[in-house]
Amino acid sequence: MAYTNIDDPSAHFQSLRWTGNASSTRDLTFDGNSDLQPDATMWFKENGNQLRLLTDSSRSWESGNKELIWHSNSQEGNTNAVNTGSYGWLAGHSSLTNGLRSYQSSSYTNSNNGKYYAANWKLNGSTVANNTDGNITSSVQVNSTTKQSIITYTGNGSANQTIGHGLGVTPSWWFVKSRSTTGYPLVGSTYLFGGTSNHLGFHTYEPTVTVNNIWGDTAASTSTIRVGANANVNANGVTFVAYVFADTQGFHKHGKYKGNGNANGPFVYTGFKPRAILTKRLDGAAGSWVWHDSRMGQSTGSGTSSGTDINVASANQVMESNSNSMDDYGDIDFLSNGFKVRDTLTNVNLNNATYVYFAWADSPLVTSTGTPTTAR
Repeated sequence: MAYTNIDDPSAHFQSLRWTGNASSTRDLTFDGNSDLQPDATMWFKENGNQLRLLTDSSRSWESGNKELIWHSNSQEGNTNAVNTGSYGWLAGHSSLTNGLRSYQSSSYTNSNNGKYYAANWKLNGSTVANNTDGNITSSVQVNSTTKQSIITYTGNGSANQTIGHGLGVTPSWWFVKSRSTTGYPLVGSTYLFGGTSNHLGFHTYEPTVTVNNIWGDTAASTSTIRVGANANVNANGVTFVAYVFADTQGFHKHGKYKGNGNANGPFVYTGFKPRAILTKRLDGAAGSWVWHDSRMGQSTGSGTSSGTDINVASANQVMESNSNSMDDYGDIDFLSNGFKVRDTLTNVNLNNATYVYFAWADSPLVTSTGTPTTAR
């Protein structure tokens, strides 16, 4: 059996950095081996106080742009105007076959000399289908190769409800966000929490939290995730969106690591060379969500850093959930088979602290034909 059937992860995930020029319309082109018209885009401004935003083709094509602030309890934005949007994006809904289009010169996407970053996923070209695998009917857009899906559904307020996700395998993690009213974005994980209602919140720096009726106290299955009667995931008559991911060899890995408080930090095996990694401390005191990307610069293992794109500073850069600009720490080696932490700060490597990570691939460790990737 081949190690992976995803020889080119850039067909499914790419990231992009750019400097704004204040033009009212601007096309931004990805540089991966494959063209990518994204179905989901998460983006933020690197050098100023600005929202972290998320949009996708499952929702945005309904009636204009519907961005979510993925780290707050705000409801979905909606301008009801195609090809515009209060934040300037329409992910996947343009003539572009490779890249993103900004429709505004605003500080959200293209202010003069503003520094920006976007992470982008391919699903199924905005094609959705009704799914009746659960008690609650869902509309699902699935990438069957990478095992990730976008689900939209309307809550019924009842306990122990199931919602079809379309992956055909048990998801490793997911997060749910209210669309039509305020509600906090909550993260569930089969790997971390099993069938409990333990969860993390993208809106908070708190460690793992337990609240009854979040996930129905029952594990996800190969066909469904579960939600309880909690208003943040299943309020009656409220619309929701869920993003669901399964570990996929050569493309995506979710897990945890233990910090050692040393610059020679822990090595984490992913089975591929990562492009982007999201980390969060799970225990003890509060800790930020931290977004890492190899294009933001990476450690060389010798106390210096390197990077390949614009905006790269003299050291590793990361974006914290509680920061208004990029931070020059969080050093990580992006290796052919995983990553190695090179920083001693508490947000990424406190001694004996436990951290969760979510990683997406730049290149597989070994392709379907047995060709190894480069070490760096």
